[in-house]
Amino acid sequence: MARTGVRIPHTRTSALLALSAVLAVTAAGCGDDSSDGGSDSKKDGPVVVATTTWEGAFAKAAGAKNVTVLVPSSTQHAPDYDPKPSDLATVAKADFVLYAPFEPYAGKIKDAAGSKAELVKVDLDNDAEKVRGEVTRLGGLFGTKAAAASWTKTFDREYAALAKDLKAAWPGGTSPAVVSQVFTTWSARMAGARTVGTYGPEAVTAGQLAKLSAKKPAFVLDNAHMSTGKVLPDSGAAQVKIVNYPGEDLDLLPVYRDAAAELKKAMKAKKAKK
Repeated sequence: MARTGVRIPHTRTSALLALSAVLAVTAAGCGDDSSDGGSDSKKDGPVVVATTTWEGAFAKAAGAKNVTVLVPSSTQHAPDYDPKPSDLATVAKADFVLYAPFEPYAGKIKDAAGSKAELVKVDLDNDAEKVRGEVTRLGGLFGTKAAAASWTKTFDREYAALAKDLKAAWPGGTSPAVVSQVFTTWSARMAGARTVGTYGPEAVTAGQLAKLSAKKPAFVLDNAHMSTGKVLPDSGAAQVKIVNYPGEDLDLLPVYRDAAAELKKAMKAKKAKK
């Protein structure tokens, strides 16, 4: 009988079959890992890196779940922070990098972002209208419009309640006159106060001091993160500390609650003196 092929020993056949099975499982495993990774990534949304908790809170309000903040919340003056090599490595892995143009390290952040990450300038202002606009814009970028809209509704309800409570606390029942640091004017608007002058971010000069004191403000709304001490020491105005940056939980709402509490306390004290 003619031979039609070469007979392969049974043991070798078994080994080849086993190897094929291993390769098939490995290939399937790789496919599963890739699929799972993609699924998790899609579920968690984009990878967002924010320079500070302020930008981070805007991102969280907009619906981002995977948010990393570079500057520790314990940093008293965030613009003075010097990014570490590990920070720049984190930036390179992001889908979106949120920063403010006034931050001195913005140039380093831009360079580290490379071609993958989308650089997003954030208007860091806690003015209610600007917050709504930025959160909505970021929600559009992140693909989280519904989450951004939901947060905005919650924000509107709480802001309205705080503003109403502050109006009820006005000394003498009239809108108080205030001098505000340029980055804390939002708190004056929330309180329904009349901003008769602003200062900063530099220290107040002798000429400015005279002009601002002549306005006879009841309160000075000072920026806790950029304070230069007593702003109008001989004016009789009560100085109120306003905090702009959220905490590590990246929740923006406590910033408004805390500012309202400080303002209400100052107005209550002013009432008691009359």
